[in-house]
Amino acid sequence: MTTVARDPATDVDPTPPVEKPAAGPSRHRFRAAAGFALGAALLFAVAPLVLSDFRLSLLAKYLCVAMVAVGIGLAWGRGGMLALGQGVFFGLGGYAMAMHLKLADAGPGNMPDFMMLYGQLDELPLWWRPFASPWFALPATVLLPMAVAFVLGSLVFRRRVRGAYFAILSQALAAAMVILLIGQQGTTGGTNGLTDIQGFFGYDLDDPVNQRMVYFIIAGILLALLALTRHLMQSRYGELLVAVRDGEERVRFLGYDPATVKLVAYVVAAGMAGLAGALFVPAVGIISPALIGIVPSIEFVIGVAVGGRATLLGPVLGAVAVAWARTALSERFPGTWTYLQGLLFVVVVAFLPGGLASLVGLARRRTDGGRRPGPLVRLRRSRVEAG
Repeated sequence: MTTVARDPATDVDPTPPVEKPAAGPSRHRFRAAAGFALGAALLFAVAPLVLSDFRLSLLAKYLCVAMVAVGIGLAWGRGGMLALGQGVFFGLGGYAMAMHLKLADAGPGNMPDFMMLYGQLDELPLWWRPFASPWFALPATVLLPMAVAFVLGSLVFRRRVRGAYFAILSQALAAAMVILLIGQQGTTGGTNGLTDIQGFFGYDLDDPVNQRMVYFIIAGILLALLALTRHLMQSRYGELLVAVRDGEERVRFLGYDPATVKLVAYVVAAGMAGLAGALFVPAVGIISPALIGIVPSIEFVIGVAVGGRATLLGPVLGAVAVAWARTALSERFPGTWTYLQGLLFVVVVAFLPGGLASLVGLARRRTDGGRRPGPLVRLRRSRVEAG
């Protein structure tokens, strides 16, 4: 029997190794379709059967938070932009929707109830009037946050502001918006916000049947946003976004503009947050500065970090889990939930930087028993096979 000598320079067997064929695109598409089908079954069939009307309305609220998390996962997980001001875009979409619904509840030619209560206005402000039309209000819930994100992103990314400076700037924007809303009590409701929203395009929100309809709309839009985000991640743009995150200067030397690449992700994430805010209003019946400030913006990021920002489903699961934990634990520990939330974030960042989604990869490596070769060995093997 002839013994094949090993090459000491490369430390690999000269005989080409027998490896399992890589999963093709069709297999990935099948797994994605199966995952979306499972998610649709859970959201549209299982949840309405096992949850009461109250719990289903809470789930609708959590799914709105998950929409914001999907956008943060795209901008932060793929693009490296720590967006700590998504509450601004969430609030813009929420206030645009709430303004239309308040005008619809008041009736043609009438002012919303809070304006008459405060008695500071004799007629409806000019900038309120376009929101009486659903053809203006509905697009504004998405386009207005995207326009603000485009202006801010153009100013920031063109000047190569990134890292902690970008995070602080986005937080400052959230704080400024809260101050603006609170100061305009006669037109925005002040600290109370826009409350007591009763109708949703002709449907009574006090009716449990209509509340279920709102839940189904939110669940369907969440799945659509996940499909859109997956398409972006799997496209050439998604690869370019990751390249900008890992080596911005190298991408610039290749002829691409990193500012434009990051701006697209930032604007798309803002549109998702605005749409989530618009759907949050009929699900909860209120929008206020307390829901869009610095603390809610940080809570959005915590959910994404807990779930796993670099994955597709990680931000959704993490956001829903953190929102549910806040509801459940704050009922028992109302004074200490904020500390528990901060501790959860510190533990995840310190011991599980990839979030809960990284546990799957850790389990796979453990089952492999460390037999999988490292990247250097795999690179040498590919060179041997090519040579």
